[in-house]
Amino acid sequence: MQQNEMKLEFDSRSCNEGFARVAVAAFMTQLNPTLEEVADVKTAVSEAVTNAIIHAYEGAVRKIVIESRIEEDVLTVSVKDTGKGIADVKRAMEPMFTTKAECDRAGMGFAFMEAFMDSLKVESGPGKGTCVTMTKHITREQNKYERQ
Repeated sequence: MQQNEMKLEFDSRSCNEGFARVAVAAFMTQLNPTLEEVADVKTAVSEAVTNAIIHAYEGAVRKIVIESRIEEDVLTVSVKDTGKGIADVKRAMEPMFTTKAECDRAGMGFAFMEAFMDSLKVESGPGKGTCVTMTKHITREQNKYERQ
């Protein structure tokens, strides 16, 4: 059984969003993913990190932690913040719902995460921060050639 883990901590600055998505993409390359799988994961990570920067910390510079784990052919990514938390997770996950309409936020972050990943779990509460955990089954290139 192949298993590997990584943990990354960085400041909640918008310039670090690209760094976070590329770091997770680099970590997952050991699974030999398709370009589409890499793009999906990068998009989901970007949305989760942006949510932490914009909503959790509201411009304050604090820490965001990403933990990634590979078990067999499944990538799990958790994005954690210690920000203000989400009072109603179910409502926040509704497409088009945003608490930052004045900032031109579309309210599609969680919808994109759900669309691009195989599973999405959001744990949060007021004053407790938020942990977004996503999984993606990676179809390894070597296995694709074996099936043809």
